[in-house]
Amino acid sequence: MLGTTVKTALIALLLFIGGCSDRAELSYVPADGVVLAFGDSLTQGVGSTDGGDYPHQLQQLIERRVINAGVAGEVSAEGLQRLPTLLDEYQPTLLILLEGGNDILRNLDKTKLKQNLAQMISLAQQRQIDVVLLAVPEKSLFSNSAPLYGQLAQEYSLVWEPEIIANLLRSPHYKSDPVHFNNQGYQALSQRIASLLKEHNAL
Repeated sequence: MLGTTVKTALIALLLFIGGCSDRAELSYVPADGVVLAFGDSLTQGVGSTDGGDYPHQLQQLIERRVINAGVAGEVSAEGLQRLPTLLDEYQPTLLILLEGGNDILRNLDKTKLKQNLAQMISLAQQRQIDVVLLAVPEKSLFSNSAPLYGQLAQEYSLVWEPEIIANLLRSPHYKSDPVHFNNQGYQALSQRIASLLKEHNAL
């Protein structure tokens, strides 16, 4: 009986260690490093006032330069065309990718959205730039994130956040309109991203 218990515990320990070895990690962002926050209106900060956008608030939290590269209304195909120039210009240590909301709102092809995001991730990884992927929910008030984000995170071994955008969009307290945050919402988003970076050794 004891032998079986020990054997079971040993198997569980090995599985745990194996799972830990697959855990995605981030490179440390040095004090002079650059973080590129890339995406659409949620990155640009539509609905915020007086520097309330999440990249500005994140910069204050992590004491690293954070570039706000958000463009309101952008779909993923446009983002894919825009990203390479920014990666080459800023040479960031880290890319925070929050893209796809407009594709989903406009009922664009999700297969193409996934392909566009995959190409953006590849563009960064080819340049040895780490990627943090922020998932966007399906087109429904109480929906969870679109499954394609989790699929991409697994395929490309990414650090990702599956819930924060969906959770904030469910709370009127954090919103300036049905699809954008207010300063408090962007603050909550920046705090979650900062925590994620610390959890994965980027800070």
